[in-house]
Amino acid sequence: MAIDDRTTAVPADPAADPAADPGLEAGTEPGTEAADSAPAAGGTKSTWGALRPLLLRIHFYAGLLIAPLLLIAAVSGLLYALSFQAEKIVYSHELRVPVGERVLPLAEQVAAAREAHPDGTVTAVWPSPEDGATTRVLMTDPSVEEGKSLAVFVDPYTAEVRGDLPSYGSSGALPLRAWISEFHADLQLGETGRNYSEMAASWMWVVALGGLALWIGRRRTAKRALVLPERGPKSRRRTLSWHGSVGLWAVTGLVILSATGLTWSRYAGENIDAVQTQLDGSTPAVSATLDGAAAGGDTGHEGHGSGHGTAPAAQGPDVGIDRAVQAAHDAGVSGKIAVTLPTEGNGYVVKETDTQFPVHLDSVAVDPADGTVIDELRFADYPVLAKLTRYGIDGHMGVLFGLANQLALAALMVALILLVVWGYRMWWLRRPTKERKLSAGRPVPRGAWRKLPVTTLLPLAAATALVGWFVPMLGLSLLAFLVVDAAA
Repeated sequence: MAIDDRTTAVPADPAADPAADPGLEAGTEPGTEAADSAPAAGGTKSTWGALRPLLLRIHFYAGLLIAPLLLIAAVSGLLYALSFQAEKIVYSHELRVPVGERVLPLAEQVAAAREAHPDGTVTAVWPSPEDGATTRVLMTDPSVEEGKSLAVFVDPYTAEVRGDLPSYGSSGALPLRAWISEFHADLQLGETGRNYSEMAASWMWVVALGGLALWIGRRRTAKRALVLPERGPKSRRRTLSWHGSVGLWAVTGLVILSATGLTWSRYAGENIDAVQTQLDGSTPAVSATLDGAAAGGDTGHEGHGSGHGTAPAAQGPDVGIDRAVQAAHDAGVSGKIAVTLPTEGNGYVVKETDTQFPVHLDSVAVDPADGTVIDELRFADYPVLAKLTRYGIDGHMGVLFGLANQLALAALMVALILLVVWGYRMWWLRRPTKERKLSAGRPVPRGAWRKLPVTTLLPLAAATALVGWFVPMLGLSLLAFLVVDAAA
């Protein structure tokens, strides 16, 4: 949303006018500091003085037109951050059991799940990760929609089936969290709805960094005003102060969320995957093929790499899931794990799934014929880019630091909601009415980009074209803005 700036300086020409934009930017107000956009001595305009009107114009349009998408993303993101704890309450019967004296073999627990759902095909098992937690047996089942699994919850002490629920993604989201996650990603509109989230993610870093530049670029008499909001009676100036200072604190998190969100997008996501592949930064995967052939990569995104999906029955002898888990434990893979059952030509895959930092994501493949480890992959051996991608995705999903991660996401979403509301409040107080053409000051005129010096315009145009090609939704919408601005 908009960053406001007031000045008592008189600009040398309209393009350098530091007064506000007609929608979200404020104008001249007595008693405030001179803006950095004022011309330098001798009438020569600084680079910042030339760029600032363009930043104001873009920030205004982005705030006015993209802010509704950011607001939807923020509200749904807030609900998603809170859904982890809500899930524990809503599905407590399925997730928790009284602690018993002895944990039964996994084979018995899987057999109980199969008996309860004879039409299902078991694909993976998530053993109880702690005392009092149930075991999840994941199945393909005709009653569950494509892309999801049926999670059967089994008491590890008695083999009692506590219930079953659809499960989605690598984090095992249950119906409540899965619905919110899908709404956050695509408004429950499928592929068409993904355009909304990609547009929001494409612009959020631009709005955040542009607002940061505008806020830091203001001259102020006290450094405190940069990082802390002003006190005093309610006014447009105080609203601006809250908008700027809260935005300053939130900008790093917003940029990270924007970057990681783009990895899930349709168009920019393809470009990001291509760059990762070119830089040998793709996420590796352990090879479970019994002939030792290489396996494909796994990005670990929500809904992928979770062991969900149709799996044909394995052929040949099988030492059983308990022997496979013991072999993995002997190889150093233990704790919170997920076991993918063998299929024709593939063995067991046992993965650590503890994403709380420091993460434990080692994995091994086990030959079902004799229980020997045929391949292993350590998280320490991941490429640096793959590790950073893993951290970023898990942080975006709220699973990197557990509850602390979720609370940080919730706080960041509240900040984004307030930034949007404050931005529109400034626009509302600044809007033209019958009584006044403008509440104060003069707007930055259209066509600010055309007034840039050639030495600034050409590099900026080249950089913008490159970014617009890499992030197509940003490039197309920015091009539309420039066309409208030029025509007007």
